[in-house]
Amino acid sequence: MSTPVILLWTALLSFFPISELRGGIPFAIAKGIPWYWAYPYCAALNALVAPACWIFLSTLHKLFLKMAWYERFFNRFVERARVKLHTQVEKWGWLGIAAFVAIPLPITGAWTGTLGSWVLGLGKRKTMAAVILGVLTAGAIVTAVALLGIEALRIFVKEM
Repeated sequence: MSTPVILLWTALLSFFPISELRGGIPFAIAKGIPWYWAYPYCAALNALVAPACWIFLSTLHKLFLKMAWYERFFNRFVERARVKLHTQVEKWGWLGIAAFVAIPLPITGAWTGTLGSWVLGLGKRKTMAAVILGVLTAGAIVTAVALLGIEALRIFVKEM
């Protein structure tokens, strides 16, 4: 596989909601991209999720609010989320979103963090800062785990 194709797949994996940089960094490293290029590349692309998601939510949401069923569903959903998480948001604020995004597990990435921040009514700047901080932290964790995992597997593979 050529380097441009590897970088394209890495970009797609880093931006897609399911894999995000949890898929992009290990893929890039496994395909021969040095970690010191893979980490900033994947982190930058994953950080772009926040403004893309925010724009999507702020434009389509306004259109969907014109539908009565959506407005009822959304208002109930948001009210339940705000009541349930009010104390945590008051206590942790945008740092709570950053910590949530920083945990490199499924459904705890930039997409979910941006959506949660938007639903809870945090501002755009605080959301962007939280997502970037979380993505950088998650990227460092994923890079370390990928490198340690690849090195650990080398004891089982005989080099030719």
